Amino acid sequence: MKRRLPALRLKRGREAAWSHPWIFKGDVADVSDVEPGAAVTIVDSAGRFVGRGFYNPRPALCCRVLTWTDEPLDTALLQRRLGSAIAFRSRGAPGGLPALCRLVWSEADGLPGLVVDRYGPILIVQCLTLGMARLRPSIADALARLLDDAPVFAADEDAAARLEGFEAVRGWIRGAGSETVEVSEDGVRFVVTLGAGHKTGLYLDQRENHARLAGLAAGRDVLDAFCYTAGFACHALRAGARRAVCIESSPEAIAAARRNLALNGVGARAEIVAANVFDELRRLERTGSRFGVVVLDPPPFARTRSALPAAARGYKEINLRALRLLEPGGSLFTFSCSHHVSDALFEDICREAAADARLPLRIVSRLAQAADHPVLLNVPETRYLKGLHLQAP
Repeated sequence: MKRRLPALRLKRGREAAWSHPWIFKGDVADVSDVEPGAAVTIVDSAGRFVGRGFYNPRPALCCRVLTWTDEPLDTALLQRRLGSAIAFRSRGAPGGLPALCRLVWSEADGLPGLVVDRYGPILIVQCLTLGMARLRPSIADALARLLDDAPVFAADEDAAARLEGFEAVRGWIRGAGSETVEVSEDGVRFVVTLGAGHKTGLYLDQRENHARLAGLAAGRDVLDAFCYTAGFACHALRAGARRAVCIESSPEAIAAARRNLALNGVGARAEIVAANVFDELRRLERTGSRFGVVVLDPPPFARTRSALPAAARGYKEINLRALRLLEPGGSLFTFSCSHHVSDALFEDICREAAADARLPLRIVSRLAQAADHPVLLNVPETRYLKGLHLQAP
């Protein structure tokens, strides 16, 4: 006899749950007594089946739908979704699955609350919800079956764990190895310290934009603002940039940037400035500095919708300063990873900055996250990284 799951009933008119995997507390009419992080069956106001997901009464986003089909949330479903995610990244890639990639991207792969990155022989798992955290052993086992018993490291985010009410895990959960791993991105080498820094170690979402910038860097001075571990600078210098100035305020990121620059044999042509980016951009403008390529890749300025006005001012400020540092014909690569900042708003902000800088800029291309961070049409939040490649006259 099939076990009956607790039910979550939606309020009348909350039809978004038929296509969007997020259910907020305000969408819920009532819910059975259920252990936090457990599976529930979601029904509409008339009692019709909608889907199944994991429920947690603690955060405002209290349920994430994993399936709109009447099927169990079991290890077989987990195995299928992970297998599909791996097949998607392997399709068309020379030699199959890339050695460096985002393997699972949460809602975009039908596994909301789960991120898996591949760093060569190592897999890093990040659980963002209590429901996924409870499945961690099954996730590690399924990945091992699919990927030749690869060792698995957990690197949960503290903020997400606090919000969801579970203990963040950082450490080996299957197999073991070194605390660091060296990887290659289009021939550029990076050392990743497992469980340290932002994301899971590298900004894998910028891989394609690193390559775009490298194609413009030869013979130019490059400014890499919010450089983190010097991803853009390493690519630019390896591609023949004359020099790179890297601005970063985090001591841990600066230490990693120095290590990556040295690893690629380009440290002598790089200057790392430990400073607040806003202050340093103003100082560079006062001194009359000019660059052939400028990169602005800040952390999210708008983590909530209420932060948008302040974020817009911040984005305009850094873009205005950066534009004033461009030499004639120079390129600005500017980004926002705040999903509350739409493409249209970001472009408007850059347009205002260009007007204040009195520069008739050309849009060379609109930039986005790498293809292994897929975007779902029905989940616009999966498209979070937007950017512009702008060229000065």
